[in-house]
Amino acid sequence: MIALSAKMAKADGVVSQREIAAFQQILEIPPAELRNVFRLYDIAKGDVAGFEFYAARLQALCREENGDCEILTDVLDGLFHIAKADGLVHEHELAFLAEVAKHFGLTDREFARLSNRHILGPDNPYAVLGISPDAPREEARARYLTLARENHPDRLSARGVPDEFMFIANERMKAINEAYHAITSRDAA
Repeated sequence: MIALSAKMAKADGVVSQREIAAFQQILEIPPAELRNVFRLYDIAKGDVAGFEFYAARLQALCREENGDCEILTDVLDGLFHIAKADGLVHEHELAFLAEVAKHFGLTDREFARLSNRHILGPDNPYAVLGISPDAPREEARARYLTLARENHPDRLSARGVPDEFMFIANERMKAINEAYHAITSRDAA
């Protein structure tokens, strides 16, 4: 995760302080390991080359019996958090994220849904919930409840998501709640 985060930050050509701060938000680094973590981070941020090795290692560590490993989506959420840190997801960052998603085994549709949530989400609550703007209120509520159940930090913790990803889980729940509130507020108006 450290190496992929550094390579994500470098994907647009410049590693900003905001991207480094975003990296520190998603990974709780024990003070005793700070020096070692940033030594690896500095080496990895040299360029994006070699990210495939790290993506493959994460995928291999994370395989579940059914071949579906939800933590890989959590990793992508973390990488999107870094990409958005400087206020814009650059086209090179998006291409990098799409390649990581392919290495993780996500379909184009799954990546598009994830990408839309991060890129369109603040302006399009329907993208966050993954529903059409003309979806009936009942469908919006059902989708909201499903996403809230699947992404609740307690559930993620129970399935073994590392503590350092709880920041991302909380951010994801915040986005889901805000999107549903925006949709229901529009319907009420």
